[in-house]
Amino acid sequence: MTAAAAPTDLASAGGAAFVVVGLSALDATPLPPPTLVAAALAVSVPLVLRRRFPLTAALVCAAVVAVVAVPDWPGRLVAMAAFGSAAYRRPAALVLPLSVGWLLVLAAAGTRPPGAAAFTDLVLLGLAPVAVGHALRLHRDRADQAVRLARAEDRARTAREVHDAVGHHLTAIHLQARAVRRVTRDLPRAADHALGSIADSSAAALAEVRDVLHDHGATLADLPALAERAGATLTHHDPRPLPARVDHAAYRVAQEALTNALRHSDATRVHIDVRHTAEGVTITVEDNGSTTPTTEVPRTLHARVRELGGTLRVTPNTPTGWRVRAGLPT
Repeated sequence: MTAAAAPTDLASAGGAAFVVVGLSALDATPLPPPTLVAAALAVSVPLVLRRRFPLTAALVCAAVVAVVAVPDWPGRLVAMAAFGSAAYRRPAALVLPLSVGWLLVLAAAGTRPPGAAAFTDLVLLGLAPVAVGHALRLHRDRADQAVRLARAEDRARTAREVHDAVGHHLTAIHLQARAVRRVTRDLPRAADHALGSIADSSAAALAEVRDVLHDHGATLADLPALAERAGATLTHHDPRPLPARVDHAAYRVAQEALTNALRHSDATRVHIDVRHTAEGVTITVEDNGSTTPTTEVPRTLHARVRELGGTLRVTPNTPTGWRVRAGLPT
């Protein structure tokens, strides 16, 4: 979601203002033109930001309707749309009491006599949009869950295929290197050392492949061990609990950036900085290596951050090296 309003939001706000002005002009006792235009704008403009601030838009619309007063004023239709949007974006437990309160205000300010028709009118105009918005939100959540499950199944299938293929070759390399060392008695020291390194590296690579594919759910609590193994320094300011997905993603961001710095540059120093704010967590990885294009961050890292609604910036460091900074909302 971006700060800019979508074209559909601009169109709906403009259409709402046009309808409000048009219906009021046809009323037997229309509002004075300046008041009508001001009220229509006050009700319609919040719709431009209804996706980003749905509850605020609903409250502003409801307040204007209550002030301009009167259940018969057509601006209430816009408030209905705003409350429906709020229910679509926010928990019903929050929107429902506000909707009921809004209904009571309209009932107190209204001119219609009490009765079944008036009650039905208030219910349809106030609670129906909340119910519709809530139903749409449930439908959206189910669709999102189906997409997540499909992605999880696809990742699991890919993990099995990669493990079977790559794991087989790494295991073969490890076993063959050990076998050569055992059956060859008079190996030169350098060759024996090289075979030992091949055996150890293939075993470590196999363990790393299994760890990545099976995703053990490492979190920021595992970051000190990662930094120590890589020879990097770490500063974690004011550690605090994070949602599981954010915590795991923050670790993966640091891991990917650290691995990229060590693999593609001649850095002799890498520092990881983790800071918590009211909005989320920021992970910064800086190195003093060369600023060559080969240090470009993998697309998987961009995708991981974008999936959580975060931001990722890769900029040259001063005086040399790279700075990778990711912000993940909570």
